[in-house]
Amino acid sequence: MRGLSVNLLMGRVMANGRRPTSHVPRPTSSSIILNSIRTGAFGRIGEGQIAMRGKVTVVGAGNVGGVAAQKLAERDYADVVLLDIVEGMPQGKSLDLMQSGPVIGYDSRVTGANSYEDTAGSDVVVITSGVARRPGMSRDDLLRTNMGIVRSVTEQIVAQSPDTVIIVVSNPLDAMCHVAFEAAGFPRERVIGMAGVLDAARFRTFIAMELGVSVEDVQALVLGGHGDTMVPLPRFTTVSGIPITELMSEERIQALSERTANGGAEIVGLLKTGSAFYAPGNSAVQMVDSIVLDKNRVLPCSVYLQGEYGIDGLYVGVPVKLGEGGLKQIIKVKLTDEESAALHKSSESVRGLVDAMKNL
Repeated sequence: MRGLSVNLLMGRVMANGRRPTSHVPRPTSSSIILNSIRTGAFGRIGEGQIAMRGKVTVVGAGNVGGVAAQKLAERDYADVVLLDIVEGMPQGKSLDLMQSGPVIGYDSRVTGANSYEDTAGSDVVVITSGVARRPGMSRDDLLRTNMGIVRSVTEQIVAQSPDTVIIVVSNPLDAMCHVAFEAAGFPRERVIGMAGVLDAARFRTFIAMELGVSVEDVQALVLGGHGDTMVPLPRFTTVSGIPITELMSEERIQALSERTANGGAEIVGLLKTGSAFYAPGNSAVQMVDSIVLDKNRVLPCSVYLQGEYGIDGLYVGVPVKLGEGGLKQIIKVKLTDEESAALHKSSESVRGLVDAMKNL
């Protein structure tokens, strides 16, 4: 929708120094508010216009999807649709989130849905759907099940929101990115996997705990597939600009790197039933922030490489710039021979999953 002139809405002095003539009604404050509610306009005003409120869909109303929907609602820059096949669950969680608005202080409209029609026109879609690996379930069984789910979800999302950006959270992450990429038929810029943000957050947490410093001062870079072959890079990991290689021993760095690679499994072992959901949900929201607000954040994400880092035709985690429209740039960093070998080893693990899916 074209923006409305703020000067006209507010009845301010026009360019010729005169106020609007009497036949032009001067809206009251209440009428402006009511009109904003009806049209979905929100208060981020630029160049004399009122912009339309954004729309973000989260597919899957489980733990990860629920956290993502909550944090997105709290951001207050977009309305949120929480979609799930289970009748009543997304509606109940959405109503609960709406009733949190007056307490937390947000006006985001959160809608629970079982129909993809409610997702139409989404700016960003976060896919969290899929099943966790259960006892006795083979890797192929897990792949086959989640392939079907992610493919179906993607096809229905694309039919309703052909211009959206898709963020994949479903596991096995890098493999499911391939499924979504092929099902969507989008350019690689608009299908991105959430992995590196979570992996880096875990690495940053362990470093902050080890050194007794604020996590805000720790920056980390983790490359590769989302799994135990991920590649934490201590050379590019710092505390207020100081490389961690100057702050702790090589043995401790290695121990923290290994703990990061097994971060998800550690939480599964502690919970006994279920897996991590707070950090994954928040990690996906950080990516949404950068895209919807065009923040141009540099974040490690799983993207489709076409020769970058010597890898072609695979979704692998590397540092990228995220902004309006999704992937804006793949950041290339110079790796040592050892780091490059580790990254390629990790990418081969991803290729193994992709090849396995072709045979299912």
